[in-house]
Amino acid sequence: MAARTLINDRYELQPLPLAKGGMGEVWEGRDTKLEREVAVKFIRLPEGTTDDELVRRFVRESRITACLQHPGVPAIFDVGTHGERPYLVMQRIRGISVSDLVAEHGALPLGWAAAIAAQACAVLEAAHGASLVHRDLKPANLMLEPDGTVKVLDFGLAVALDMTDESQITRTGQTVGTLAYMAPEQIKLAKSSAQSDLYSLGCVLHEMLTGQQLFTGSTAFEVMKKQVDDRPLPVQQYRSDVPAELDELMAALLDKTAENRPASAHAAYERLLPFAENLGMLPGALHSPSAPSPTRMYASVLSRVFRQPPQPQQPDPDGVADTDSEVPEIPGDSGIRATAETSRTENSAPSGREAPEPGTASTGSAAIRSDISRSEVEKAKTEAASYMQQSHYSRAAELLRSTVDSADHAFGSTDSDVIDLRLEWANVLFEGGEYSRAEPVYRELATDLAERDGPDAELVFRCRLYNATCQALDGNTSQALQTMDSLLADEQRVLGFDDPRTLDLRREIGRLQLGAGRNEDAETTLTALLDDLLRIHGTEDHPTVAKVRELLNDLPGHKR
Repeated sequence: MAARTLINDRYELQPLPLAKGGMGEVWEGRDTKLEREVAVKFIRLPEGTTDDELVRRFVRESRITACLQHPGVPAIFDVGTHGERPYLVMQRIRGISVSDLVAEHGALPLGWAAAIAAQACAVLEAAHGASLVHRDLKPANLMLEPDGTVKVLDFGLAVALDMTDESQITRTGQTVGTLAYMAPEQIKLAKSSAQSDLYSLGCVLHEMLTGQQLFTGSTAFEVMKKQVDDRPLPVQQYRSDVPAELDELMAALLDKTAENRPASAHAAYERLLPFAENLGMLPGALHSPSAPSPTRMYASVLSRVFRQPPQPQQPDPDGVADTDSEVPEIPGDSGIRATAETSRTENSAPSGREAPEPGTASTGSAAIRSDISRSEVEKAKTEAASYMQQSHYSRAAELLRSTVDSADHAFGSTDSDVIDLRLEWANVLFEGGEYSRAEPVYRELATDLAERDGPDAELVFRCRLYNATCQALDGNTSQALQTMDSLLADEQRVLGFDDPRTLDLRREIGRLQLGAGRNEDAETTLTALLDDLLRIHGTEDHPTVAKVRELLNDLPGHKR
C-alpha cells in the first residue's frame, strides 16, 4: 500500500489525488486533529516556478474568500504551503459535478437545469456583494449533492490567480478561466466583473439544456474567436420545450456586451426561479425521496418566512374594492423600512466610514478619542503593516479606520499625518479587494487634498486614478470612464499630452471601452493613441506600441 503524505503535521492525504486540472489537483484527506474528512487543493504555479508574489496573493484572497459564508460555498478551513506549493484545506463535498451529470444524462430536464442555475445565482449574489468574482464558472465547478443542493467550487482560486495589479486597472498577464465558458471581455482584456460570471453561467445553462457546449473548435483560437464574435442560436432551436421567456434570459446572459446582461445575479435568479419546478429523480445523482433530508427540512421552514396566508377580501361599504388590501403586508415591515431609512439618514458616516453605533457620541463611535497622540498614530500604522504581512487585511483595515476617526477628530482631516493614515487605510482596503469601500476613501482624499494643495497636485491625481480603478473593478464601468475622462483632461493640461502617465491613462480608457463592448469608442481612443505613440517612439517595436496594436487587433473588423 502506498504511503500517505502528512502535511503541516496535520492533514493526511490519500495516496492518489481525487482530480487533476490545469490549475492544480485535489486530494482527499483527513484532519488528524479534528478527525474529519477534508479536501486539499494544491495550486499549480505558472510553469512550475516559485512565485512569492502569487503565493502571497493566494493566501490573501483565500482569507477574503473564507469570509464568504453561504450554504452553496464549501467552507475553507485552512491555507498554507507545502514544498513551496500553496494549498487550501476545504470541506469535503460528495456529489456529482454538472459536467459528469450532462455526460451521463445528456440534456437535463428543464426544471433541473433552471434549479441548478438558480442556486448558482444565489451563490454569485453573495459573492458579488462581497466584491468577489469567480472568473472560472463551469460545469465542473458546480457540484450537485445527493439532497439536491448545489455547491459552487473553486471560489477564491481564480480570484487569487487573476488579481489585478495595483499599477493598472486590468491585468495583462496570465488569463485564468476556461475558454468554453469565458466572457468576451475576459478573453480580450483579462477583465472580469459580476457580468462576466453571468455570461459563464449562460454557457453552463446552455450546456445543461442542450447537452453540448455552446462553442467548440479544433483550436483554442477558434473557440476564443467564437466567444468574442459569434451570436449563439436560440435554445428553442435545440429543444422545443424551452419557453420563450427562458430563451430570452439565455440571450441576455450571453450578450457580448457586459452592460446588456442582467444587472445582477439576483435579477437572473428571479427570472430562473419560475422554471425550477417538476424536480423529479435524477438516477445516480440523488438520494431516494423517502430518505429524510435535514437540508431540505431546514430550507422548507425558511421558505415560509414572511409568507402570509391569503386574506379574505372584506366587502367595501362603498362598493369600491380596496386595492391596497390585495397585497398582504408583512407585519412590522413598514416600521422596519422606516427605521432603516431614518437610521441611514441620521447615521450616515463621512469618508466611507461606518456609521457610529447607536447611543454613542455624535462625533462617531465610542472609540473616538480627541487626545490621541501622533506616536499612537505611527504605532497603529506599524501594527497595521504587521497585520498585512500576515495577510490579515480586515484587521489592518479596521485598526486604521478606527485610528483615522480619532486622528481626524484630534488633528483635522487635512493634517499631513491624517492624510498619510487615510491613504494607508484606502490602500489596505484596495489590497484586500474591498473596492466598494476603498472607492469613497480615495474620492474624498482627492477632494480634501485638492482644497489643501490645489487640484493639480500629484497626489490628487493619484487618488483620482485609484478612485476610477475601484469603480472599474467594482463593475461600474460607465462611472469609471467618466472619472477617467475627467482625470485625463486635467492630466493633459498639467503634464502635457506626451507624458507617459497621460498616455498610459488613454490606453486604460481604451481597454475599458473595449471590455464594455463600446467598440467604436475603443477604436477611436486606441487609434489616436497609436498615432501619438508612433510619433513619439518612431517604431513599431516599442513595447507600448505593440500593446496598443494588440488591443486594436482585438476589435472586430479592424483593418489597420
